[in-house]
Amino acid sequence: MNNPRRAASARSAVGFRIAIGALAGALTLVLGSMAALTTVIARRVVVPTPRARDTRILDLDVKAQTITLSRTADTELPGRYGLFTGGTMPYLKLGSILSENATTVTRKLLTEVDSGAKLEREASFSGWYYDAPDQLHLPYQPELIGTPLGPCPAWLFPGGDTWVIQVHGRGAARAECLRAVPLFHDAGITSLVVSYRNDGEGPRSRTGTYGLGATEWRDVDEALGYARRHGAKRVLLMGWSMGGAIALQVATRSAHRDLIAGLILESPVVDWRPVLTYQAQANGIPSAVGDLAVAALGQDWSAKAVGADHAIPFDALDIVAQAESLKLPILILHSDDDGFVPATASHALAEARPDLVKLETYAVARHTKLWNYDQARWDSDISGWLAANGFTPKA
Repeated sequence: MNNPRRAASARSAVGFRIAIGALAGALTLVLGSMAALTTVIARRVVVPTPRARDTRILDLDVKAQTITLSRTADTELPGRYGLFTGGTMPYLKLGSILSENATTVTRKLLTEVDSGAKLEREASFSGWYYDAPDQLHLPYQPELIGTPLGPCPAWLFPGGDTWVIQVHGRGAARAECLRAVPLFHDAGITSLVVSYRNDGEGPRSRTGTYGLGATEWRDVDEALGYARRHGAKRVLLMGWSMGGAIALQVATRSAHRDLIAGLILESPVVDWRPVLTYQAQANGIPSAVGDLAVAALGQDWSAKAVGADHAIPFDALDIVAQAESLKLPILILHSDDDGFVPATASHALAEARPDLVKLETYAVARHTKLWNYDQARWDSDISGWLAANGFTPKA
């Protein structure tokens, strides 16, 4: 006769094995999904991508010279900006807001647009404002800075024997830095606006990926050597966003450190980990996946698996942890609502080294758009710091 208890036990065991199998399958699926997402996120960090089309052109009034854009956290900002549009007029300068509602913003056009202009509807809002050096109406000359990977194009705006080397950010190009050139020109400072590997203007590495400052600094170091050979007596480094991370690496690792007199950092990356954590959260990605992406990029074998040249040395890129080793005066300009690179590390560095670091905090201005939002204050902050540290003649 069948034993009911034994049969029930057998059925229970079968059910348990099925449940375990289902759980194992689900876990495998989850882990596989996390691994795939980790790879995507890690690649997104180091692989250069086209400029994001984050703005929609809704209307163009040629007669009134106005343009209506979809409302975003950037397009609603007061001030002067740029718009990458594609079409027959790939770049437009934008002025003040004339009207706005819950979904649209209408701005004055500062680039004249005629009736024959054809613009793509999807556009990219930009803080560059100037997109070519001749728009500054200042004397300049194109230069090539020799690097181990090949020549890096640069623009040289002549001035005195104090130089500033400007370094643009991730996903940007030299033109990002042009906003600052007139201020330095007025102060009698020579400006060298440089490119670097994998930025679309400089030479390409084997994989064409960013090192987040850990490799690009070598190209800027060559620019320092160029400045020394061409008469610079002291050099300031100015870095925008990731350019800040690059400038900090140059300041701590360069063979020409004796030439560097100070740093100006605009919306800088001072430590990459909080930036990547913030970006993951902003995009609705579980923090565990963001942590895995950082871990993947930090190991040579896994970094190469996602397309990077080498592992990213996140510890070496964390300047807050190295604050005691800093020896130069530093000016940081950062908006507390940056929206891309959180200002937390900038605050931490200022708190760690109040003797060297002057932090000027903004609100509303967002990422690398401080000049656009409040040029008068931005100019005053930098000019005051230059004068206080002896980089400009005393009045």
